[in-house]
Amino acid sequence: MKRPLLLVLFFVIAFGFFAGHLLVVNAPEKADAIVVLAGGSDDNRYYRGLELLRAGYAPRMYVDALADTQKFGHRETEYAQKFIEESAGADVPRVKACGIVGDSTVAETAAVARCLQADGAHRVLLVTSEYHTRRALSIFRKSLPGYEVSVAAAPDVRFGVKWWQHREWAKMTLEEWEKLLFWELIERWRAPQH
Repeated sequence: MKRPLLLVLFFVIAFGFFAGHLLVVNAPEKADAIVVLAGGSDDNRYYRGLELLRAGYAPRMYVDALADTQKFGHRETEYAQKFIEESAGADVPRVKACGIVGDSTVAETAAVARCLQADGAHRVLLVTSEYHTRRALSIFRKSLPGYEVSVAAAPDVRFGVKWWQHREWAKMTLEEWEKLLFWELIERWRAPQH
């Protein structure tokens, strides 16, 4: 009886130690387009995408932004496009906002598919926060089966793989594991394919 209990305890401790690491996938591949997913706590996703664009990973980049809400009389897509014009330098013609509706990664896939179809892209490099990479990659591969999808991780101040070192990192790790498990066990089986 003691051996199975020790084995379970060992598994729980090992999983806990690697829980942050297991969320992160950072395997960018050359693509037809880079897609910077909406969300995150700062502009790190955008700047990581721009870095990959300039390194030749893809000829163009889309920056996801909400198209269905307004703040101060403007849609987020308008703010995103203005930010692109101010920050992308000579790469402005290769970067544009992709309007999304909804606040989930699953909902985001339909809008991304429309933006990619407009340019005939079939290989996609997602850029998202480190903690979100595994789930985003799984969602996009399931929801967009006609596309080759890879992912690049962008740092986020709210997350660290050594999650036990900061309260905010622990909260983000737990929250992302909840979302990943919900996706893998429930949502994946009812997600529409585009």
